[in-house]
Amino acid sequence: MDIEGSLLQLMGIVISEAAPERVVATMPVKGNTQPYGLLHGGASCVLAESLGSVGAALHASAYGKVAVGVDINATHHRAVRDGVVTGVATPIYLGRTTATYEVVITDDRDKRVCTARITCQLIQAPAGS
Repeated sequence: MDIEGSLLQLMGIVISEAAPERVVATMPVKGNTQPYGLLHGGASCVLAESLGSVGAALHASAYGKVAVGVDINATHHRAVRDGVVTGVATPIYLGRTTATYEVVITDDRDKRVCTARITCQLIQAPAGS
């Protein structure tokens, strides 16, 4: 996967494991904070959507399809000021037309920071892609 110039690269997201059944990545808190110095909730959503989308894309490829995000929600449980957060995406549902993942984001102490759910629609790849 080429992430050169992508949002993943800009946010420092590093994927360490990627399969339809489990996607794992880390993201630094520094550079991804809101004005109070806390991890930005939107950054957690970017991490969650990235992981769910990667898993869904890997699943979709078995059907000759691509995955596009159609829904995401997130509950932010605790604040994080520094270090690295880790996201783990696991499937809730893997179908022929949709894939839904739960993404759990934890801090350096393995405390849950955020729980997100992302659903992707699996569509035919656009011509020329």
